[in-house]
Amino acid sequence: MNLYLQTLGYTANIVAPIFFILFLGYLLRRCRLIDEAFVATGSKLVFVITLPALVFMSIARMDFQAVFNPHQLGYVLVGILLSFGLIWWSAARWIKAPEDLGVFIQGAFRSNYGIIGLAVSFNLFGDAGLAQASLLLALVIPLFNVLSILCLSIPMQRSESMKLSSTLLEILKNPLILAVLAALPMSWFSVPLPEVVAKTGTYFANLTLPLALLTIGASLNLKSLHDTSAQAFWATALKLVILPVVLTCGAWLYGFDGEELAILMVLFGCPTAAASFVMARAMGGNAQLAANIVLTTTLGSVLTLSAGIYLLRLTGMI
Repeated sequence: MNLYLQTLGYTANIVAPIFFILFLGYLLRRCRLIDEAFVATGSKLVFVITLPALVFMSIARMDFQAVFNPHQLGYVLVGILLSFGLIWWSAARWIKAPEDLGVFIQGAFRSNYGIIGLAVSFNLFGDAGLAQASLLLALVIPLFNVLSILCLSIPMQRSESMKLSSTLLEILKNPLILAVLAALPMSWFSVPLPEVVAKTGTYFANLTLPLALLTIGASLNLKSLHDTSAQAFWATALKLVILPVVLTCGAWLYGFDGEELAILMVLFGCPTAAASFVMARAMGGNAQLAANIVLTTTLGSVLTLSAGIYLLRLTGMI
């Protein structure tokens, strides 16, 4: 019983602060202490400034040789590509509307790892977990963006959206990619940051998670839950239960354990990225379905991420 209570308390301490801030954002929006303009400005500030600063600082100050794990990166790459292909193959057999198909695929595989994942990884393992998660983020950001463009474009037969040069340009212009490219050489060659840069970067980095979680919470619209369809339900089940269980068990069988296994579980079990709604709307997909998937996966991840961390803790993995 003591082990059970200790494990339950450990899990609550990891997950509760994240979703408390998220729920606070929802309440502040309902109380009109923050509005749509704040959400739009805050989201842009996170994407352009504070999240890149967090990623840059965590990578630039890490021991690259100690954190770099090609087996983990390779497993993530193969796992995402295989799950993406299988989701598309199975979904195409029962979803006929092209504007629904791409949104369903994106909602089922694309994780909000840049916000929820980094927050959980940091709460689990501190700076070491944040550094390892940031390195994985460098892989999944371009991967998620490219795959999302493919699944939203091909069903709609929007060939003009699939120009390789424009796709690559958009990826290279991504502030997170630029932050990773700037930080990797400093980590590789162990270049110390000037004190003024380190302090300024830390100030911006510390803004990231609270501000991002507040804006995500303020964006939630619980009224749309009654419009949730079977497609949103199955996308949520795939994103929060089926894929995390299969890929985490596969990682364990492959030989991962401890911190590596926990961070992989968080990566695969994060809710659908809020950016998927923006991309779906911009590319002619079913925006309502995208919004519902973001909402249901965000709310559901409170339970599923907690359960995943609890089971890893209970079995002695972490």
